[in-house]
Amino acid sequence: MFRPMRRIKQQLDHATCEEILLAEQRGVLAVLGDEGYPYAVPLDYYYTEGKLYFHGAREGHKIDAITAYPKASFCVMEPGVREEGNWFYTVRSVIAFGQVQVVEDEDERAAYLLAIGRKYYPTEAEAAELAASSLKRVHILRMDIEHLSGKLVREK
Repeated sequence: MFRPMRRIKQQLDHATCEEILLAEQRGVLAVLGDEGYPYAVPLDYYYTEGKLYFHGAREGHKIDAITAYPKASFCVMEPGVREEGNWFYTVRSVIAFGQVQVVEDEDERAAYLLAIGRKYYPTEAEAAELAASSLKRVHILRMDIEHLSGKLVREK
C-alpha cells in the first residue's frame, strides 16, 4: 500500500525513526483540507508505542478535515548538522502515515494531555496544572501509525 523509498540507501531503520520521534519537539500534520487542498499544520506532539498524540482546539480546519477524512501524515525533521568544512547539512527526517481520531475516553485524554505537558513544561507541577485546567476545552487527537519511513539526507 505504501511506496518503497526510492533512495533506499538513505532509508533509516525503524528504531532510528522512533528515536527521532522521541527526541524532536515539533512536526507538521498534513490532512486533506477544504476543497481537496492539502492542509499542513505544525504541532507539538507526544510519541509512544506506535501512536502520536496531539492536542488542539475543539473546532477549526484541522478537526473538520480529520472528521471528513482521517488519513494523514506527520513529518518530523531534525535541525540538521553541518560538518566542518562543508556547506551542506546532514538531516534526518521521519514521516508517519496513519489515521487520526479524536480520543473520546476520558482516562486516555487525561493521561496523554499530561504526557504532552510533561514533554514541554519544565516541571511536573506545571504539566499537571496545564492538564487539569485545559482538559475540558481541548481535543486530544491520536494517530495510529500504519507506516513509518525515515530518511537521511546529505545535501551536496
